[in-house]
Amino acid sequence: MTAPAVALGEGASAAAATSETPAAAREARPPARWIFSAPVDLAVFVLPAALALGLVAWLAPERARDESPTWVWISGVLLVDVAHVWSTAFVTYLEPSELRRHPERYWLVPGLAWVAGVLLYGLGGAGLFWRVLAYVAVFHFVRQQYGWMALYRARAHDRARLGAWIDGVAIYAATLYPLVWWHTRLPRRFAWFVDGDFVSGLPQAVADAAAAVYALSLGVYVARALLQAQRGQLLPWGKHLLLAATAVTWYAGIVATNDDVAFTLTNVLAHGVPYAALVFSYARFTRERGPERGPASRLLAGKPGSALLRLLACLWLLAYLEELLWDRSLWHERPELFGAGSFDALADLDAWLVPLLGLPQVCHYVLDGFFWRRGNNPRLGEWLRRSG
Repeated sequence: MTAPAVALGEGASAAAATSETPAAAREARPPARWIFSAPVDLAVFVLPAALALGLVAWLAPERARDESPTWVWISGVLLVDVAHVWSTAFVTYLEPSELRRHPERYWLVPGLAWVAGVLLYGLGGAGLFWRVLAYVAVFHFVRQQYGWMALYRARAHDRARLGAWIDGVAIYAATLYPLVWWHTRLPRRFAWFVDGDFVSGLPQAVADAAAAVYALSLGVYVARALLQAQRGQLLPWGKHLLLAATAVTWYAGIVATNDDVAFTLTNVLAHGVPYAALVFSYARFTRERGPERGPASRLLAGKPGSALLRLLACLWLLAYLEELLWDRSLWHERPELFGAGSFDALADLDAWLVPLLGLPQVCHYVLDGFFWRRGNNPRLGEWLRRSG
């Protein structure tokens, strides 16, 4: 993302800071500690992080392995990571009104992304393709955490410029320091996508400097939070828990451990679950106000519980089909899940096929960078003001 950044709350935060019409101001939510509600925020931000950390501790005796066991791959990668990528389609391609607003975007992005992927693969081979995709994914993951922070600030009506700097530096430090540290200690027993996808050789001095910024920024954040509490201001518990969960999971999965199980669990659970919750909340909100009913709106009709189950079933089916294509065409790693056969006709088409199969991820990264910005999506500000 240079477009591929998930800026979930960035546009919403900017929207909250702009002047509202009197009617909109009357309908605006009062300052709040939570994005959705206390129970939902705890369920989608804190619980996945706590579950990941608990599983990492529980599996410690058998954790030191180069590849996650099948059940970790299914629960973390297939049912969360791959599935949440497809949820973007439920607020874009499966909503006719959104497609009509930006038709060129929704057809050009996959086309150009595939061409770019073919060129990367053709010029530099699989190594260059996966390296570029890994760094795009890293940018996406980091920016999503910043987006949540900005969305919490918008919910709390926190427009202090100094506070925005303190919050932003803290959330970036919580994600970037472990990544910098990782780059100074390559190779590790885990990788973002494939072995060797990160550039090695970063000097230790860079990690030392990043550690100082990390400690200072988190210390300043805590000091400001204590000062706000002392003054009797609204305590944004959701934002504090977001930063704590982010800092702990990124540190535990990258710095404190050195195995694929720990990295997979801490990486995908805390990333995919909140995003799926955002899509569900936003899609349910907009379907009630939309002029027409597209496939996504019809799927999410009815009671929230049944609508959520239908959404999850669709996402899991799409995720399974995608991974079946990957495994039967290229990887041949999980015959117990996808069968032992292979698509022989595709054996020599890697340079064309890999960029094609990677399109759901690339489109998720790029389209989110546009969709979750107030300037590109006027409905986002409405959801921000009235949902919850």
